[in-house]
Amino acid sequence: MKTGKIQLNALIPVLFSFFVMGFVDMVGISVSYVKNDFGLNDKLANLIPMMVFLWFAIFSLPTGRLMGKFGRKKTVLFSAVVTAVAMIMPYISYSFPVALAAFALLGIGNTILQVSLNPLLTDIVPAEKVTGMLALGQFIKAISSTLAPILIGLAAGVFGNWQYIFPAYCIITVISWIWLSFTKIEEEPQVQQQNSIGSLFKDGYIMMLFSVIILIVGFEIGLMTAVPKYLTERFSMTLEQGGFACSLYYIARTTGTFAGSFLLSRIPVRKFQIITLSVAVLSFIGFMLFNESWMIFTALFLIGLTCANVFAAIFGEAMNYKPSQANEISALMITGVAGGALIPPIMGIIADSWNQAASLVIPLAALVYILAVSFKLKKQH
Repeated sequence: MKTGKIQLNALIPVLFSFFVMGFVDMVGISVSYVKNDFGLNDKLANLIPMMVFLWFAIFSLPTGRLMGKFGRKKTVLFSAVVTAVAMIMPYISYSFPVALAAFALLGIGNTILQVSLNPLLTDIVPAEKVTGMLALGQFIKAISSTLAPILIGLAAGVFGNWQYIFPAYCIITVISWIWLSFTKIEEEPQVQQQNSIGSLFKDGYIMMLFSVIILIVGFEIGLMTAVPKYLTERFSMTLEQGGFACSLYYIARTTGTFAGSFLLSRIPVRKFQIITLSVAVLSFIGFMLFNESWMIFTALFLIGLTCANVFAAIFGEAMNYKPSQANEISALMITGVAGGALIPPIMGIIADSWNQAASLVIPLAALVYILAVSFKLKKQH
């Protein structure tokens, strides 16, 4: 783990890579376009987001070993190559099989990027600043995620073809590759440990943090899936109003990650998590009980604001806990992103059996668990 001052000349291109990391969130809005382009049913169209989540479970741990052999920077550069290829494929030859292959490659590239970029940040940032910088990186990623539907809509509305987003993203990825490749970064020597991944599964503290990553990703995806349907079912709101509620959540989340990039450098992670997640739990309960629309939207905004930094805070906590195993820890934590495929199906079963309001008990339970874990975080961090 680096000590001393931040390497500013290296920080900017590394943070720019977080913008590329956000490209994966174009998948959500792309599903509707691909479905319309090829006249697909929901079952086939939903193969696209599934392809993205699949690779987080498969490639995260192998990427940790890849970093140990070739280095963090080279692994990030490799992820950019995979991403650039993924982004140019649908523009060259557009068909459903090609689209599936492209999004699969996007998922693979993003998995490699998320695993390797976070540890690379520790090579240019002092240990006490890591969590704050991770939050700043998540803020930049959030900006990229927020821009995706806007840029796709612009490409479709102004230029008449939403697929123009692919070469645009390819060019940005290539710029990122060139910038980082010419940036000198002094990486910390990596000590190869034969059973390092296996040892992490035996570490109760790491497993506790890993469970939080699984649940916070599942929490957000489950919540965003349920919100429009919940508001329509309970308050007879339109889907447009439900969509506004989701946008409001992401605006709050983006605001929260920006604030967290400063606060997490000054406030201990344990204290920060306890305060923000206590507000989050209360806000979620209010979201389920309130009857006035402005109160519901306010509660949802507070949920997004207070949950925005859980991922960065827990990720930073894990790497600060065992900096000598940062590569392996990063790989393990990113595997937890696949948790986004766990909570929504459970919520769907409950919603079909009872209603959308009942299904919200699942993300609430996840949030209560994460709050409980916050009290067990080590005080020195």
